Amino acid sequence: MKLEVFTQSSFRENKSLSDVGTKYSSGQVTIIGGSRLFHGAPVLALKGASRIAGMVFFATPEEDREIAEKIKSSLGSFVWVPFEDLDSYIEKSEAILIGPGLMRSHIKEHDFVCDKEGADSRDKTLKYLLRYPRKKWLVDGGSLQVVRLVDLPEGTAVTPNKKEFEMLFGEEMESDLTKRGEQIVSLARKLKLVILAKDETSLVSDGERLIRIEGGNEGLVKGGVGDVIAGVAVGLMAKNTSLFSLAAASFLVKRAAEKLAKTNDLMFNADDLVEMVPVVYREVMSDLRSPQ
Repeated sequence: MKLEVFTQSSFRENKSLSDVGTKYSSGQVTIIGGSRLFHGAPVLALKGASRIAGMVFFATPEEDREIAEKIKSSLGSFVWVPFEDLDSYIEKSEAILIGPGLMRSHIKEHDFVCDKEGADSRDKTLKYLLRYPRKKWLVDGGSLQVVRLVDLPEGTAVTPNKKEFEMLFGEEMESDLTKRGEQIVSLARKLKLVILAKDETSLVSDGERLIRIEGGNEGLVKGGVGDVIAGVAVGLMAKNTSLFSLAAASFLVKRAAEKLAKTNDLMFNADDLVEMVPVVYREVMSDLRSPQ
């Protein structure tokens, strides 16, 4: 299989953010997440998605409305929906992200050792994955750490880092880049998933294509970066393939890190990244539109 390298010219495939149409031209997405401990994660994901998708709906499983209020105080460009009404919003969404900020659990030797909160996240995640198996899903964050491979509907997108990769697939991510590519393609093909393996050089595959995303820097090892990638990716997924969306999100975040390093060295965080992604996107698209 030929290894493709994702570059700014790859954005010619992008079907989001067209110059014409209604506010729904870039699609509708739903994000499910948040908890008392992790209410910052969905904010980062929401910021990433809301700059791309025409409408972003958000639901938190926490019964305490203070969690939603904290999130709403940080960002206004989304529609908060009561958890009991979530089904109707999933039904009309073109892509759904589940997991950012949900409580995690513990896994030992690829078997679950769930505490009550982890088990609760698992139950809620499975409820919607099983109810809407034909939807375009992105499973990340707390949900990614409490599901088994058999739980994931065909075509589901996952974005594991090294630790999450081992937790999910029961094997270590190959250190050699060539072997890692073979590993990811094999898993994606066998399991019918779209896998973005996040690392210094990231790789994404749907089992048919393998795409390499280069760049970035050590500033990307900070908390919340994965939530930014997931938010940007699900925003793109509303109108694009999951493969393109994961590759493009990784590319934009890596380039945002490089741009921030020019002025901040490595002293930046996920909040800085999610604000820089639109700047990078504008530069990429401006270059593509310029006469050659």
